[in-house]
Amino acid sequence: MKMPQFLWRIIRYRIWQYLANVVTDAAFMTTRLAFGLIIQGFFNTLQQQPRISPALWGWIGLMVLAAFLRGAISYGNARITVGMNFLQRVLMHRNLLERILQRPGARAVPASPGEAMNRFRDDVQNGVNLTNTISDVIANSYFMLAATYILARISVPITLTVFLPLILVIAIAQSMKKRLTVYRQASRAATSELTSAIGEIFGAVQAIQVAGAEPEVVTHFRSLNDKRRLLILRDTVLSNTLTATFANTVGIGRGVILIMVALSIRSHGLSVGDLAIFLYYLSSVSGFVQSVGNLLAQYIQTDVSFGRLVALLQGAPAASLVTYNPLYVRGAEPPELPRQRKTPEQPLKQLEARNLSYHYPDTGRGISNINLTLKRGSITVITGRIGSGKTTLLQVLLGLLPKDEGEIIWNGNPVSDPASFFVPPQSAYTAQVPHLFSDPLKENILLGLREEDVDIQRAVHTAVLDHDVTLLENGLDTVIGPRGVKLSGGQAQRTAAARMLVRESDLLVFDDLSSALDVETEQTMWERLFAQGAFTCLVVSHRKAVLQRADHILVLKHGRLEAEGTLPELMANCEEMQQLWHGAWESREEDVVER
Repeated sequence: MKMPQFLWRIIRYRIWQYLANVVTDAAFMTTRLAFGLIIQGFFNTLQQQPRISPALWGWIGLMVLAAFLRGAISYGNARITVGMNFLQRVLMHRNLLERILQRPGARAVPASPGEAMNRFRDDVQNGVNLTNTISDVIANSYFMLAATYILARISVPITLTVFLPLILVIAIAQSMKKRLTVYRQASRAATSELTSAIGEIFGAVQAIQVAGAEPEVVTHFRSLNDKRRLLILRDTVLSNTLTATFANTVGIGRGVILIMVALSIRSHGLSVGDLAIFLYYLSSVSGFVQSVGNLLAQYIQTDVSFGRLVALLQGAPAASLVTYNPLYVRGAEPPELPRQRKTPEQPLKQLEARNLSYHYPDTGRGISNINLTLKRGSITVITGRIGSGKTTLLQVLLGLLPKDEGEIIWNGNPVSDPASFFVPPQSAYTAQVPHLFSDPLKENILLGLREEDVDIQRAVHTAVLDHDVTLLENGLDTVIGPRGVKLSGGQAQRTAAARMLVRESDLLVFDDLSSALDVETEQTMWERLFAQGAFTCLVVSHRKAVLQRADHILVLKHGRLEAEGTLPELMANCEEMQQLWHGAWESREEDVVER
């Protein structure tokens, strides 16, 4: 999809609202046309009748009426424009967010969240601003045609002179097209880099403090800020220089026209009213010339923003950025999301992964040719050294990362889209670092479910969170702060476990859930979990308590399946498992690899 198609789809989304915006703009310009004619009549009457007369009072009354009309139309136009712009922005935000949520969770955006937010805010706004500029130019074009006709009836040579600045403005804008594009791309990239760094710094405050790296981080941040300042300064100076050039070109043209009018008053007998209407219309005609120049420059800069938004779609058609979807604004409530119910065909009997592989594009590391089989009611544990690929395997299996090759089979049927399949009631997943929100603890557990549809107390009890809840100031209604800062690490992990358990899924996937739990709490949690029935669990862990409970263990090393079997079998035949059991791997830093 090209830029003109992109703009047309935005405009057509609420076409009647956009047309109303154009019409009110044109109505406003009509009042300007009328006001110019009123001024012409007023000064011609004053020239002919120097004393106050009823005719003069009539012209003054018309001036007041035109001023009130302009104010009313301007107010209506502002209301229409604000509402239209809001809906245009929300439509693009909604479609971008939908695409991001469709992507594998671990690779939802192509860059950092800070850069994505920059594109959501600034690049979307650029597209909306351009549609406003187009509306203004349309209305100004109407004014230009009408004013040209009126002025041409007074003096054709002077009227033709009005178009000379327009030709110069278009020529200047076209000559600077390439440089505008390069400068805007560089400034946008620098802003994205800086906002990305801010997000990373805020997310790693504790790590920075522990490492004593505050000076280095500040120095890095300052260098990014200096780079951004220079690039934005260059972009802004060029844009403002063009704007000033357009304005000065118009100003020079205005001066030439005024000289011609002054000479014509003597030689061609132009009246004072003719001079007044030329002076009045000149500001609006000059504004049209300047708006055309700004439109050309803004179009180039918006083309850069459009490309950045398409990149955020990550392979989806560019047209999906402006796909017409329902929006729920102004108090409209969205429909309630249906809760997926289990059917007799869905319960897990056996889950298989065959030759599952994924390699990170930046490092080439990952997992290769992993095979695993889970049977209903079993506990399968994935273990290995740091960076052996345990978390990567879980994320690829669940569709949070796109597999390079291999297949996933549920009850004998291939799973074509793991990301949408491995959700409740099929499976529930708790990541190694739980994601919590600044909401009440209850809402963090329910996460959209209705309390009357689930047994939240049972989930809290199974996750060994019940005693902690009694110590909180408002129990389950306690707001836990951004990222759950009011909770300890163990409480945060158990909250994530309760969130998973309340969904009563067939497959429970834990990524090192007990890493922040003491031995006693961990033991209690597993006992309560298995006391409720035959759960099917896939667990990443190196804890002995979990390994001893496992029906089957997979040992990973450097992204490959080193060995598998029961704990006694692996302790007898697998050197890697023996080292893991005795903790010898913890001091061997040379074996640690990324992920």
